[in-house]
Amino acid sequence: MPRSVNHVASRARRKKILNLVKGQFGRRKNVWTVAKNAYEKGQQYAYRDRRTKKRNFRRLWIARINAGVRQYGMSYSVFMGRLHEKDIRINRKVLADLAMNSPETFKAIVDAVK
Repeated sequence: MPRSVNHVASRARRKKILNLVKGQFGRRKNVWTVAKNAYEKGQQYAYRDRRTKKRNFRRLWIARINAGVRQYGMSYSVFMGRLHEKDIRINRKVLADLAMNSPETFKAIVDAVK
């Protein structure tokens, strides 16, 4: 009896991966083994960079808050310490947005902690 192989399922599996790498360059988009490796590596990068993005945004927010409070003669660490002392609970994302887009509100917060 001949060996039975489910070609429909294996072709569908390959087709799914090839559709996912459709926009890539060179053989990564149409050669199965290269495409599979490119897809797997891309998934690794995506997993890693979802975590890296959080770090990068936190660094950006801290830099923006620091630049905002330096105008009022205070450092970031002192500002954050005083915020916690006064029990003002505003996260860094909101503080950075206020420092950039509404300086008068940010100044009111700085004055509240001084």
